[in-house]
Amino acid sequence: MPRYWLMKSEPNTYSIDDLRRDGGTCWEGVRNYQARNFMRDDMQVDDLAIFYHSNAKPAGAVGVARISREGYADHHAVDPDSSYFDARATPQKNPWVMVDLAFVERWADTVALAELKADPALEGMLVIRRGQRLSVQPVEPEHFERVLALGRAKGPVEG
Repeated sequence: MPRYWLMKSEPNTYSIDDLRRDGGTCWEGVRNYQARNFMRDDMQVDDLAIFYHSNAKPAGAVGVARISREGYADHHAVDPDSSYFDARATPQKNPWVMVDLAFVERWADTVALAELKADPALEGMLVIRRGQRLSVQPVEPEHFERVLALGRAKGPVEG
């Protein structure tokens, strides 16, 4: 049975449109241990993720991605030229992992955070909780289905 996730990205760094164009990407640079543990221990191929634009106007859910490769070493952590470099990481002892994502769908408009917060069916969803800042977080199946319905109601992106 697939699990469901929410994965945040700033659209000026990597957007759902970038994922759509590329077809897939590695999800590197996660430097929070709890988010890392989700990626390392719990994410599996074919799990689905709500793609969420953070630090955007409006911030919110914009589409769906699929986990296409389970957690593996984030080689950016050991690359001194990478913005995700971690001087404590070595090729032999690298605590950081990444997963690969594949594009599934993009919605015509953002399901804004304010809209998510206003929907009683989404009560308890992590992303709407005050102070919840994890870039990778689990989503309950009923919350995933509700966000999916809200996004699809906005229509698909043509082309």
